[in-house]
Amino acid sequence: MLNNAATLMIRRAAITVLVVAGITPLFARANAAMNSWQDQQPKAESKEKSDGKGASALLTGCIDEQNGSWVLVNNQTMSVIANLEADGFPAEAFAKYMGHKVNVRGTASSGEAKSKFKVREIKSISDTCTDR
Repeated sequence: MLNNAATLMIRRAAITVLVVAGITPLFARANAAMNSWQDQQPKAESKEKSDGKGASALLTGCIDEQNGSWVLVNNQTMSVIANLEADGFPAEAFAKYMGHKVNVRGTASSGEAKSKFKVREIKSISDTCTDR
């Protein structure tokens, strides 16, 4: 027969296991809902650049041309995420990604009438902008 202290420890451990087992599915559902919401949002990941000129960011969206300018649009709403400017390559290079879902890496600048995202690197994710 167990003494009272041992019995009390076993009961507390059992209660802890039951509470954790009951909470875990709630966290799983909340995490799934958050992931779903994040998948619908334009992605931006900021990191400081080593040269100190500004923050480097990674944006995900679709390349489009509007009013003679290259833009990155949300693949679901087709709203403009960023006005694009080539940095270190010719602007005509955006044309080969027209209609593609891409990741663009670069820096934001806002010294002009409308802000620009200076793109240093483009990586194609999909040949189409629509979700399959």
